[in-house]
Amino acid sequence: MKKTISLSLLAVGFLAALAYSQSQDRIKIIIDSKGKQKIALPDFRGAGGAAPLVDAFNQTVFEDIQRSGLFDMTSKSFYPLNPPQQESDLRPTPAPTPGRRGEPPTPANCGGRCLTDWSGSPVNTGLLGFGYAAEQGGQLVVFGHLYNVAVQDLSGAKLFRKLYNAPLTADGARKLGHDYAADILAQFGAPSLAGSKIYFISTRSGSKEIWSMDFDGSNQQQITSFRSITTFPAISPDGRRLAFTTYAKGQPRIMVYSTETKRFIPFLNPEAPMNATPSFSPDGQQILFSSSISGFAQIYIADQDGRNLRRLSNSRAIEVEAKVNPKTGTDMVFVSGRGGLQQIYRMNMDGADPMRLTTGEGEASNPAWHPDGKAIAFAWTRGFAPGNWNIFLMDVASRETVQLTHGQGRNENPGWAPDGRHLVFSSNRAGGSQIFTMLADGTEVKQLTTQGQNDKPVWTK
Repeated sequence: MKKTISLSLLAVGFLAALAYSQSQDRIKIIIDSKGKQKIALPDFRGAGGAAPLVDAFNQTVFEDIQRSGLFDMTSKSFYPLNPPQQESDLRPTPAPTPGRRGEPPTPANCGGRCLTDWSGSPVNTGLLGFGYAAEQGGQLVVFGHLYNVAVQDLSGAKLFRKLYNAPLTADGARKLGHDYAADILAQFGAPSLAGSKIYFISTRSGSKEIWSMDFDGSNQQQITSFRSITTFPAISPDGRRLAFTTYAKGQPRIMVYSTETKRFIPFLNPEAPMNATPSFSPDGQQILFSSSISGFAQIYIADQDGRNLRRLSNSRAIEVEAKVNPKTGTDMVFVSGRGGLQQIYRMNMDGADPMRLTTGEGEASNPAWHPDGKAIAFAWTRGFAPGNWNIFLMDVASRETVQLTHGQGRNENPGWAPDGRHLVFSSNRAGGSQIFTMLADGTEVKQLTTQGQNDKPVWTK
């Protein structure tokens, strides 16, 4: 089944308490299960000290390729019993055995050592990744291959053969799994998410603190320890600075943290009852935030140290969550109650030409720009589950929307992955609030956290 979706989310509650393509200047996400390339990934085997580590490698490779959404994963139950481990295991396909009179020839079968064993029934795959792991000089060594099995000539079918090295540890095995998977994805022009980070809020230590984790949910680590309410993290475009709201000093204030030095960076907060919901400009040199200097929370912009403050919005309503278009740098989206219930608005960087993007139905919040600056993801209480928060996408130019989540609890705080094909979000579908990822068509949903209450994720390269 094929469906085309045209694309044309930070809540203000604390104030009260792809494969994608471009056509005619619109982003379209194509959901085409029949059009995906099929790939077979038989498990690598390990010798010596690599033997107990190879399972971690195999699992990492499979999950990275599956998570990409680019491929149809061929079921391992159809694999031949003798998959190749190295190039010398491959055999040219022999001629079919002549059939009896009136019967077709019987296709040759090499038990997994011929490419036709993989391209033909029952596997019917297009790509074959194989290899093996070994211990050499106290290091973990992996030889990885990728073949296009639709090409019968062995030399013409080879897409790559690479050697990978890492420490002889489980972490080393996972690293090599990410590296091998990244090379497979690169063959099809898709960036790997390995190395990217997700920052989020968690209560697992007893208070709301900022935590970080790898893109797949591994390596979860606590960043702040204020023993207070810390929330609304924002990451600079280069991933080097983290801005957030904290009540550690009483009233909500903005703090900035260096992800490189692990130290706090001075930020001059204006004298106001509330400064909150920070975000960075596309060049990382300025910070936008909401401040109640004038009474109502309005949108302001300042240098990265908080100096040269100037006001951008001007209304008698609460306005928060300003996000600058990452491509143009000339316009922004934000959340405002100027028309009643909170909705998503857009305006120029000088504060001119504000306009409402959402229809005014229900409540809308948490806008997040797609990396190409043409679409936003956001949370809305309308759609298939009216009254409950769900994730939507909008093509900003046309204002066309599509609903990605429905019927699975409260879904909020979407953020785009660096590849523009994945989203991270929070949901209480599993009970308490947890962090999930999904493809930008709403499929391939993966739960990343399980401990405590977790929300407000942001994804950085």
